[in-house]
Amino acid sequence: MLSLKSTLLLAASATATIFYAGVAESGGEFGAYSATGVNGTGLPGRFNVDYAFLNASTVPIWVKQNKINTFRVAFLLERMCPLEYGLGARFNETYFSEFNDAIRAITSAGAYAILDPHNYMRYNDPSQQPGSGSIIGNTADPAAATTAQFQAFWHELASRYIFNPNVIFGIMNEPHDMPTELILANDQAAINGIRTAGAIQLIIAPGNGYTGGHSWNQSTCAGCTPNTQVMNKLKDPLGNTAIDVHEYLDSDFSGTHQPCVQSFPANMYGLTQWLKANNLKAMVTEFGGDNNNYTDSSMCVEYLTEAVKYMNSNPEYIGWTAWAAGPFWGSYSPCCEDYGSYGSLEPGSVASDGTPGMYYTVWKAIIQPLVPSALQRFGISSIYGGIEF
Repeated sequence: MLSLKSTLLLAASATATIFYAGVAESGGEFGAYSATGVNGTGLPGRFNVDYAFLNASTVPIWVKQNKINTFRVAFLLERMCPLEYGLGARFNETYFSEFNDAIRAITSAGAYAILDPHNYMRYNDPSQQPGSGSIIGNTADPAAATTAQFQAFWHELASRYIFNPNVIFGIMNEPHDMPTELILANDQAAINGIRTAGAIQLIIAPGNGYTGGHSWNQSTCAGCTPNTQVMNKLKDPLGNTAIDVHEYLDSDFSGTHQPCVQSFPANMYGLTQWLKANNLKAMVTEFGGDNNNYTDSSMCVEYLTEAVKYMNSNPEYIGWTAWAAGPFWGSYSPCCEDYGSYGSLEPGSVASDGTPGMYYTVWKAIIQPLVPSALQRFGISSIYGGIEF
């Protein structure tokens, strides 16, 4: 029998493509924000009141009707590992069970689930994310969780999914404003924890600067080393780790503004060349845009279309998930609407004025026609598509 690593090496000779395409589900991290920065707000929180992971009834819509195969499911570290326990191998089993129900709803439908700790490489205070909380592994901060604790967390979480081939381990959402070398150390610790647990599925690892593709070769904070000089040092004994990338089309790449003014192919070119030079793959797990072509400076239909086509046509990219769906968004827009109320990517979404929401105006109108027809439908998640033994 071939080892997974040997199988992956053989698969590398095949034509690369998009194996994983779908949507980011945002909601498991909800309910902890405090306008005045009160730590502990919404913790542990009430399921289906303060937070929820996804609406399970939408999974068949996405999989059977929209033909996607991937969901990125956000959760909050301070709920999975309560502050009284600290970050590590001891979980709030109620929260884990609720999260696991969402993962099982996805994977039992034949789709893949990205596990997404939505914490910006921070732990202990989510009250004003993305900036609050202690940076994981910061030895100058006595309140910070250690890199070893982060490894223990990932070892425990991965051990619970060893026998679910449809899981993808997303190490962390959007690290930022910290030494890139520390992100490397934390990413490596997560990889080590996952592999020593016995899990062989795909891992996706983020870089600095909110893991933005456009800034991959730039210093993204004072004294910070560019990702290009650091992130190629990751070591996975199975060779089954890809880079996790986010990329938006608005003026500051935040995904909060309505006008689309950025060229995705131009801004991703440097990252693409770096991936190619280092024989690495990537997944773009957040991107998005409005549906408007009403001004010359806001060509979202054109720019969003070229973004998806770029990922689909460049073999360095193995997957993408659009931001965002989720059960609690209502008419509010998670992406690209200047905090307006035009709905989300949640099926059935409507704007505050009752008109069709972004599920219809963005997903159905722009993204859906570009979903590849030959997505991976079975096998262990991997950088070359699911591997079946």
